[in-house]
Amino acid sequence: MLSQFIVKNFKSIKDEMIFDMQATAISEHKDRLIKTNNDENLLPVSVIYGPNGGGKSNVLAAIHALELKILRPLYIAESDEQSRFYLKNKEIVPFAFNEYCKNAPTEFELFFLTSKAEYRYILHVMKDKIQYEYLSMKKVNFSRITDIFERDGEKINMGREFSKLTVSDDISDTLPLLSYLGMTYRKNEVIADCINWFEKGIRFLNYGSPVQELRLAIANSANTKELILNMIKEMDLDIEDFRIEKKDNESIRIFTSHNIDGKSYELDIEEESSGIRKLFGLLPFIADSITNGVTLVIDELDAKIHPILLKHIIMLYNNIEINKHGAQLIFTSHDLSTMNSDIFRRDEIWFVAKGHEQNSKLYSLVEFKNSDGSSVRKDAKFDKQYLEGKYGAEPYLKNIIDWSVVK
Repeated sequence: MLSQFIVKNFKSIKDEMIFDMQATAISEHKDRLIKTNNDENLLPVSVIYGPNGGGKSNVLAAIHALELKILRPLYIAESDEQSRFYLKNKEIVPFAFNEYCKNAPTEFELFFLTSKAEYRYILHVMKDKIQYEYLSMKKVNFSRITDIFERDGEKINMGREFSKLTVSDDISDTLPLLSYLGMTYRKNEVIADCINWFEKGIRFLNYGSPVQELRLAIANSANTKELILNMIKEMDLDIEDFRIEKKDNESIRIFTSHNIDGKSYELDIEEESSGIRKLFGLLPFIADSITNGVTLVIDELDAKIHPILLKHIIMLYNNIEINKHGAQLIFTSHDLSTMNSDIFRRDEIWFVAKGHEQNSKLYSLVEFKNSDGSSVRKDAKFDKQYLEGKYGAEPYLKNIIDWSVVK
């Protein structure tokens, strides 16, 4: 589970930005919170709103860039489709509109939880080179923090309990030490647990990626397919079943079954609407996330998805009886039909706005203060106040429509 992510000097993000999945001490929807093994309360859902070009996608891109930096070295020797996806070297780009930032490192800090421990990982990168790196852990039901390693330039210090994990003197300055340990000491329980979270504990949905198509194969699992079919049924779609046909070259075709007047008809997924096609690209990820307690990160989840379907997906994560394994959904959106207190807590709603230097600023609704210093009420009309510009993040249609004349 993702607890907190901090980033500085990445793309449109100039100053330190904190994205927090830790629940604040507010009263609404306490029954929806994820209770962790170390007695923390984490949020099952968070959504980021903001105008096009405001930088909301860069918040998610920053988390993804960190994941890719860690995993890419582990997949260099692999040749399958998923490995080739990780081999794409996505450069970590600093903030461009400031001379100091262009020559300063990008800074990441991540807190995440597994069933065994809570980890804190710090990585500073400049022009692909590691400037600083640190990893610590706190075991479940323990208060003591254990240092695993610290790397400052060429100097590496392994924690006392990990001193037997020797590191080569000529380790590349572009290779994260965590990646090196993941390749060299994967049998170490702590290293394996940490790397496993980056590999399986968090996933990023990239529509149009060949990885997305391959991951549809998880529907071959009886439990996963049953969950997908139940979601389709609850969404009141006229699809009663589907099947996946695998080709020799590992590509797949999907066929949907429709019952019309008691007769069953089958359609190739390419004959379905764009909304249905995207839904089938999405549901296996949702099912896998909920079944295995994965943190799922999606940019523009609302695109081509009907608001009713969007609400249903969000509420799957909010329902702790369904979301039994601590799955989380983090996404960006323009859809305002779900921006209300029935669906979200105030600490689950985030806004991104541009500063005077074209730098992105991130803040949550729960920390926003009105002009009189008061907080936003939990029963406020979030969507209406957002469109009125009261939350500071300029609505994405404000420059097109004069909302003051809309009745």
